This record gives sequence, structure tokens and C-alpha cells, in this order.
Amino acid sequence: MSSPKTVSELCALIVRSELIGRTALEDYRALVPDPADASQFAAALVRDGLLTRFQSRLLLQGRWRNFFLAGKYQVLEHLGAGGMGTVFLCEHRHMRRRVAIKVLPPDPDDPTHLDRFRREAQAVAMLDHPNIVRAFDLDREGKMHFMVMEYIDGASLQYMVDVRGPLPVDRAVNYLAQAALGLQHAADAGLVHRDVKPSNLMVDWTGTVKVLDLGLARFSKGIDKAAQANENHAVFGTADYVAPEQARGSAVDVRGDVYALGAVAYFLLTGKPPFHGGSVASKLIRHQTEVPTPVCKARPDVPEGVSAVIDQMLAKDPTARPVCPARVIAEFEPWIVDVPPPTRDEMPSTRISPHRDVDTKAQHSTMNIMTKSNRSLILKTMHSNAETNG
Repeated sequence: MSSPKTVSELCALIVRSELIGRTALEDYRALVPDPADASQFAAALVRDGLLTRFQSRLLLQGRWRNFFLAGKYQVLEHLGAGGMGTVFLCEHRHMRRRVAIKVLPPDPDDPTHLDRFRREAQAVAMLDHPNIVRAFDLDREGKMHFMVMEYIDGASLQYMVDVRGPLPVDRAVNYLAQAALGLQHAADAGLVHRDVKPSNLMVDWTGTVKVLDLGLARFSKGIDKAAQANENHAVFGTADYVAPEQARGSAVDVRGDVYALGAVAYFLLTGKPPFHGGSVASKLIRHQTEVPTPVCKARPDVPEGVSAVIDQMLAKDPTARPVCPARVIAEFEPWIVDVPPPTRDEMPSTRISPHRDVDTKAQHSTMNIMTKSNRSLILKTMHSNAETNG
């Protein structure tokens, strides 16, 4: 359909989309001073929280279909895209609860595409931990498959470093230990993440770190034989953070995640991954052959003990690394302290008006109470893990 030019044309599209009912739209239009055109009216709807910027943009392009998934999830915003699908911020039509929905586009050229997507859903569904994003449902609409997950209102560690620079040592160590808690829970369930990186570690407004994107996760026990055969000689992961054995396409266990978390630690404290620059191929080779400059040399205020733990995590030989994420927490234990939640300057601006969502309203009303309680519980858990694995 052609792009709407007049307010009446835009209103007709909105009604067809079911984003706003006809009566409610007419009542709103009566309250708005005569807008000059469709764009001006759309801007007013966004300003007053009746449409999101994403919805407005598509409607102004003449697109009115597919604003609801399975008839119950309203698509609010586009959050991002990756190798395993596109992620949207959605809101349940009746419960008004926000969720993140990962949509898998059809790929007739890759018969394993859907199997990997289902495996990710299975991996996330079997985990229930405060430091891992939760999965709620797996569904389909026609040929389109999608997974409904917990929406994390916050920022990735990648974003925080890109915007504000390297993190203070205490904050970096706290976030790393939280990520290790989540990875240890996954390891206890027989899962290896295989794609640990700053963009897959989210921090919410309370300062809780969440591990997400288990699209490359592999079961260390009981894995499907067909999947194992397909992946035995494949290289998965992200070049800046991939373990040497993973770069070679060899078998990877939880110590590969320990290496990747060490590379994340390097990034959080220096602003760059261990082997910055160059091609993907050169990075894969350097992970196998070169030793990065110690963090304490690149940044003198980092304690030598913290730097030594990171060096150990980045050992080329898996047997020289901490044996599991819980052991990483034990090694970092002398430097694990409580840190305040992120400031507004550290976090991205809100994508849509928070009053639309009951979860956000509840979260903001109890933020001051829960933040300190959550941090205290997480800190206690980290120290408990350190004692157990010390």
C-alpha cells in the first residue's frame, strides 16, 4: 500500500492494524489541534504514547500488517538482529506485559536452522536463574517460528563500555562474577554457552547481570547425535572472544566459556578485546598463538591480582584455566564488593513510554527497595560460591 499523506489515510491504516480502536482514535483526533499531514499526526501519537516510533515509521510507509504475533503479542520496537533471528520488544495484548520475542525467518537453504533455534529454546527453558534470561514460550505463526523471552530493561556491557569507556575495577569484577554465576548454572545443567561476549551480557537498572543468547549453546551431555556430527568441525562464536580450541573447531567444554569471560574482562577494563584489530582469520590465529599484554600493564590502576586471574582465564591450554565459572568467582573473591546500580547516564534512553507497561510501572515503584536487597543477595551468593570453590 502507498504511504499515507493525509490524516484520514493514516487513521484508516491504524484502524486496519488494530493498534488503536476506531472510537479511541476518533476521540484522540478530536483533542489534537488540526495536524498538517499524516507525519505530524503520527508524531503526536508517538508523543502521547499511543504509538511507538517503530510502529509510526512502518505505518507512514503504508505498512499495517503483522503488528501482532499469534494474535496476542503487539510488536512495539525492533531491538536487534543476529545470526539466529531478529528480536522485537513486544507487549501482551491483554496482560500488558513486555517480553522480548526472537523471530526466526524461514531459511530454505539451511535445514539445520530451525533445529538450532529449537535447541536454543530448549536450552533457555531448562534454566531458571536470576543471572540468565528466561524463556516463556516457543510458538509459530504460519512458517514463522518465534521464542518468547524475558525482556531486560537495561544495557549490554558492550554498550556501557562503548558509551562510557572502561569500567571501574570494582564494577567490572562484580559484573564478571555475576556472569560467572549464570554460566555456572548453565554448566551444572550440562550446557556450554560458546558465545560469551559483552553484547550477550545485559545489566538491568538494579545492577543485575543477565546472560542471554544461548543460540550457540551446546549440551555437554546427551546432545543430539545429528547436531553433534554437523558441528564437530565448525567454528562457532565471536572472533574477539573465542577460545583457542574453539577457533580450531575442536571440542569445547565449559573452560571455553571461562576463556571467553576472560576476554570480556579484558574488554571491560581496557576498552578493547585481547587481540584488537585485524581480520577475523588473524584474530582466530592470535587467540591460538599470542599472549595478550597483561591488563595491569595496559591499565596501571588494575590490581596485579585481578590481572593475574584474567591471565589465567586466557591461558591457551584449557587445563591451565579455572576449571569452571564458579572457580573464577573464587579467584576474584578478594575484589568482589557491592557496587551501586547503573546511573541514568550509563543506560540508554527508554524506548517507549513506561506507563504502557505494567512490569515497568511495578519495577520503577519498587526500584529503591529491591535494588539494595537484590544486590545484597547476589553479593552473598557470589561470596558463598567463592567459599565453596576456594
